[in-house]
Amino acid sequence: MEEQSNWTAHASFMDGLVDDGFIVLGGPLAEDGRVAHAVEADSEDAVRTTLARDPWSESHLLVDSIEPWTIRLDGRRAVGV
Repeated sequence: MEEQSNWTAHASFMDGLVDDGFIVLGGPLAEDGRVAHAVEADSEDAVRTTLARDPWSESHLLVDSIEPWTIRLDGRRAVGV
């Protein structure tokens, strides 16, 4: 992924979304080039609007689907307890 054009701007944008609490988890799936993100957003529209600001929008970034997810178990909170 790092070899793709405009990587630095995209990575900086995504890091900002993590810092803002929008992206909770994210990363590539297997070897097929797809990436999954768990985000905190009020609506599908909010997700699409936010990701449309990515420098990779319309070139490298294609939002395939957005699915609501109710998280009932979250082991990340137990770390360090």
